[in-house]
Amino acid sequence: MSSSHERNAARKGSRKPHGKSAPARFEPRRNNASDDWLWGWHAVAAALGNPERGAPLRLLATADRAKEIAARFGRPAVLEVVEGSQIAQNLPAGAVHQGVALRSPPLEDVSLDDFVARPGAVLIMLDQVTDPQNVGAVLRSAAAFGAAGVILQDRHAPKLTGVLAKAAVGAVDKIPTARVTNLSRAIESLTESGWRALGLAGSGERTLDAALDGQAVLLILGSEGEGLRRLVAEHCDELVRIAMPGGFESLNVSAAAAVALYEATRVR
Repeated sequence: MSSSHERNAARKGSRKPHGKSAPARFEPRRNNASDDWLWGWHAVAAALGNPERGAPLRLLATADRAKEIAARFGRPAVLEVVEGSQIAQNLPAGAVHQGVALRSPPLEDVSLDDFVARPGAVLIMLDQVTDPQNVGAVLRSAAAFGAAGVILQDRHAPKLTGVLAKAAVGAVDKIPTARVTNLSRAIESLTESGWRALGLAGSGERTLDAALDGQAVLLILGSEGEGLRRLVAEHCDELVRIAMPGGFESLNVSAAAAVALYEATRVR
C-alpha cells in the first residue's frame, strides 16, 4: 500500500512514469562556444566583403539574412540557413547576432613598416586596453576619422572577433591593425620613422589641440584607471591632455580616442 506522500506525489505528477525517464530540458552548451565567431550584420558583411580574408569556414544565417548575403556576395558554399535559435547555440550567451554569424580565417596583422608618416596621418596605440567593447569602439572611431591604423599590445589585447567585432560595426575589416610585443620599442621605431608620439594623460601640460601641428602623429592611450604605464609615457615625445572645460576628471578610453581623433582631423 502506498504512503500518503507517494499518493500526493502521483496526483501532482512529480513521479516518473514506470520504466521511462522524464524528458530533459534542452539547454545550449554555450560555455564551449568558439571565440572565433563574428556576429552581427555589419561585422559579418564587412568580413565577407574583405578580399584580405580567406574563404569563410562556416556561415550561419536566417532565411532573410541569407537572401541579403546572396544578393550582395553571391551564395557562399558554406552558407547554412537556420533558425536564429540555432545560431545562438554556437555563440556566447547574450550575443546579439542579428540573424547571422561567421567563422573565417583571421586577418593578418600589418607591420609597423606599413604605416607611412605622411603629413596629417594619425595612428592610435592602446596601452593594455583589454575591454573588447572599448577596443571595438576605438576601431570604429579610427575608421570613421580615417586613421592610418591601430596598434595593440600582443599579450594584453582581445582578439578581433566576437564582442569586439560587434562593437566595431565592421571596422575590424576596414582599419589596419598591428600587434606588437613591446610598446616602448614600437614607439621608438615609429618616431625614428617620422611619427610624433603624443601620450594622452591628465598630467599633460599642454592640451592636445595646442600640441597638434599637422605632422604624422601617434596618439597613445592607456587603460582606464591605470592610464599610460611609466615606460610607455617616458617614450612619448610629449604628454598632452584633452581640454575639458566642464571640469570632469576623465573620459572613457573609447570616448577619449574619438575626441583625440576629431582634434587631429581638424588640424588636417
